[in-house]
Amino acid sequence: MEIGIVGKPNVGKSTLFNAMTLLDATMAPYPFTTVKPNRGVAAVRVPCPHVERGTACTPGNAACRNGVRWVPVALVDVAGLVPGAHAGKGLGNQFLNDLSVADGFIQVVDASGATDAEGNPVPAGSVDPATEVDWLGDELAYWVAGLIEKEFDRQVRKAELEGAKIEEYLEHRLTGLKISAGSIQTALREAPIDRTRPSRWSAEDLLQLSRVLLTAAKPRSVALNKCDRIGNDRADQLAAAIAPVPATPTSAEAELTLRRAARAGLVTYAPGDPGFSVLEARRLSPPQEKALHEIQALLQRWGSTGVQALLESEVFGRLRQVAVFPVEDETHWTDSRGRVLPDAFLVPAGTPVRAVAYRVHSELGEHFVRAIDGRTHRALAADHPVEAGSVLRIVARR
Repeated sequence: MEIGIVGKPNVGKSTLFNAMTLLDATMAPYPFTTVKPNRGVAAVRVPCPHVERGTACTPGNAACRNGVRWVPVALVDVAGLVPGAHAGKGLGNQFLNDLSVADGFIQVVDASGATDAEGNPVPAGSVDPATEVDWLGDELAYWVAGLIEKEFDRQVRKAELEGAKIEEYLEHRLTGLKISAGSIQTALREAPIDRTRPSRWSAEDLLQLSRVLLTAAKPRSVALNKCDRIGNDRADQLAAAIAPVPATPTSAEAELTLRRAARAGLVTYAPGDPGFSVLEARRLSPPQEKALHEIQALLQRWGSTGVQALLESEVFGRLRQVAVFPVEDETHWTDSRGRVLPDAFLVPAGTPVRAVAYRVHSELGEHFVRAIDGRTHRALAADHPVEAGSVLRIVARR
């Protein structure tokens, strides 16, 4: 699974990306700092099942701290989007291509309204951040509609004559975007168009279909970034204006500062915490001390920097992901090397256990016999849906 960090230039996308991944992507207060996409790995929190058993786990791909498992999530930070990107304005075509395989988007906006559409600094309050959510949705919809339109008239007339389903054409056209057949079915049901006569669809119909497709297949959350520059009432107003797209007040700069300070041993802090503790005050320079004092005030006002909450809202809320723990011994919850609950990964809620087997290894999926629930020891059929925190043994033919 991959989440795209999107938005217009100079709103803090790369700062948010760095805060989530602790990589050092280039950051600067001017447009188009990011040209080539930055890729990294963040993590979301889930309860570790080892707590139920009272036996320490042996983390592999997902660290465990105090009974909390940090499950990896891939991120991509792409070039800034400007109005008209779908037509090639700015770095638009490159931006859209870089997003093609993202499963969902986190859009970063400057909540203070101090960045214009091109990413240039302007006086605070000059720009309504809520409008950015609308035009980014438009850009994405025009992009998808443009892909569908290629050879559309000829292909759909042929499909209607042959009695073929429009779903097949759409699935073929959108394969590169990781838009599933299920999302296409959902969009065709929900879009205000006549699905029985696609040859009569107008350009506006294709645009409406594209909007619904994106909502179903690539859901979006919004980071109201630079929340230290606005009041709580203003954040509530923006969230209401942006709805139904969910919005979270964030301070990417504060989160990045805290993570770097924690990495340097200056403070104790875990992402999502409502506060931090200074370890050795004498090691702090006056600017560092001032910065941490300001961050402490921000945390007291907002409850957190919002960064971890934003990521988890997208992963668990919008993308409906759940964590699964595969093992080879369902009694002791160990792998072939005796490691307890070594790995955890994310799948959409309700994923059949056979699909989980494919995620672990393609041969396990191909030779799947059954799965065994590590808690109940019940055998599970191939189509049994997984639940959050499932501990599973996959049984396959040798």
